[in-house]
Amino acid sequence: MDFLSLVLHAMKPNDTRRRLLGALATASLLGPAVALAQPARPSTRAIPATGEAIPLVGLGSWITFNVGNDRVARDASAEVMRAFFQAGGRLIDSSPMYGSAQEVIGYGLAKLGRPAGLFAADKVWIGDGAEGRAQMETSRRLWGIPRFDLMQVHNLLAWEDHLPTLFAMKAVGQLRYVGITTSHGRRHGDLERIMASQPIDFVQLTYNLVDREVEQRLLPLAQARGIAVIANRPFQQGALLDRLARRPLPAWAAEIDCTSWAQVALKFIISHPAVTCAIPATTRVGHVRENLAAASGRMPDAAMRARMAAFATSRG
Repeated sequence: MDFLSLVLHAMKPNDTRRRLLGALATASLLGPAVALAQPARPSTRAIPATGEAIPLVGLGSWITFNVGNDRVARDASAEVMRAFFQAGGRLIDSSPMYGSAQEVIGYGLAKLGRPAGLFAADKVWIGDGAEGRAQMETSRRLWGIPRFDLMQVHNLLAWEDHLPTLFAMKAVGQLRYVGITTSHGRRHGDLERIMASQPIDFVQLTYNLVDREVEQRLLPLAQARGIAVIANRPFQQGALLDRLARRPLPAWAAEIDCTSWAQVALKFIISHPAVTCAIPATTRVGHVRENLAAASGRMPDAAMRARMAAFATSRG
């Protein structure tokens, strides 16, 4: 019962001033307990390049926000964004490749009054380097923001042309961070060479309970070079959760404060010290709250992480 409810409960027709004051005193004593019952704010991790802290769980928009001009679906996406910000989220990631997702994000941000905490991450995805600036400007207008916090070269497409442009834009304050991405475990050799030779701030790659190749070289390299890591495809577009859901949640999940397979999958990712943020996508308010909750509570240690990975790949 909240403070106001306690007061109203106490205010019966024949109440005396003494009883009302007593009810107010009781409610004020309960205030800390009520506050403690609120959802915990997500834990954060520092971006190595600057020390700026961002929450360990962000919000992806691949497929889920590609809803076109469907007003009902756009409003539903805006409510997902509202829940995301209310739960302490900041980083939203998109791309020109994602259909109408950028426009839907812009619609949601406008509807929500453009939340001040937004960390806007987008990508340049065009084969002609000379057209990169125009594409990024279109993306910025679709989001309806003054500038992007992070601009990434999507799937290494024409990266030799785009990276110099991004570095130049960063130098004059047109964006804050520069990154590069890949997905589905592709082109890790090329990604490693870029990470080792270019002064990028972020790398985005696929990492989850079963796609773990990046643990061998890319994640250690990111730590050594001071590069922030965004983990995409944390649920393999739902396929991983579908497989895990065939089995009951193990008792050890409670030891790391997980109440669902989604939280288990996310905690495995974000407990790796090289990972700055994971970006699950969803169409449901309940799921976005569940995902953000994975960024709080106890995190798995090395032994628990090994146990989680073994469980996810076992045939039990």
